[in-house]
Amino acid sequence: MTQDGKLVLAGAPIGQAGDVSPRLRQALESADVIAAEDTRRLRRLANDIGAELTARVVSYYDANEAGRAQELVETLKEGRTVVVITDAGMPGVSDPGYRLTHLAVEAGVTVTALPGPSAVTTALAISGLPSDRFCFEGFPPRKGGERARRLGALAQEERTMVFFEAPHRLAGSLAAMAAAFGPDRPAAVCRELTKTYEEVRRGGLAELAAWAEGGVKGEITVVVAGHTAEAGERDIEELVAEVDRRAEAGTQRKQAVADVAKEAGIPKRELYDAVHRRSPTP
Repeated sequence: MTQDGKLVLAGAPIGQAGDVSPRLRQALESADVIAAEDTRRLRRLANDIGAELTARVVSYYDANEAGRAQELVETLKEGRTVVVITDAGMPGVSDPGYRLTHLAVEAGVTVTALPGPSAVTTALAISGLPSDRFCFEGFPPRKGGERARRLGALAQEERTMVFFEAPHRLAGSLAAMAAAFGPDRPAAVCRELTKTYEEVRRGGLAELAAWAEGGVKGEITVVVAGHTAEAGERDIEELVAEVDRRAEAGTQRKQAVADVAKEAGIPKRELYDAVHRRSPTP
């Protein structure tokens, strides 16, 4: 049975306060409770758009999301309206929001959304890469081995891929993508979208990785072209050379063969045979 309360997932501007819709302003002013990822940013946004907040404002971020979600569900069951807003973009998309939404649905509470700017679709639209089919992969794993495995599993993905990444990890992630997808796979790094210092760098993954080594600041969204039969196949000699590089860096050659084959999306035996033809002790 549906309760009288209502959960509102509110999309926040990713840069410009001027992107706020009249509906978002109205929702903030009429809410009973506002659950904000950063209460200071919320109050700054309210000040920028001239919204007067009368709601009870509570923090709702990664560290307290699990416990706070249950508390907010009880508030919803009392018939109150709760607005969830994160620092930027849509709640639940690599931001707090999923747990509360799941619990609210289970409780029979009405869940609705105020759509707003999204770094995912904004970056996709301006990347210059195919946008008819795409997938959002969030943040790549932080650890190198886990990241290589995750990206290796995406080597044959035909849809355009969208990632988020922290500035200090960007160069490493782009290099890992170049190893998994090929150095010339087209991509775009979108930085500080809609903000004063917005920048979009387009090129092959290896080229972008080299650029990022110089240091990058700001909010980052990476868009990578999907695999195609024409451009996606990596030359076998290039893969053999990659095995050599990893072996020289200390990885056992047999393991290097297995890792590179998986990342490139080719049978391990095919690469093993190529390495064996060149060297009798892979």
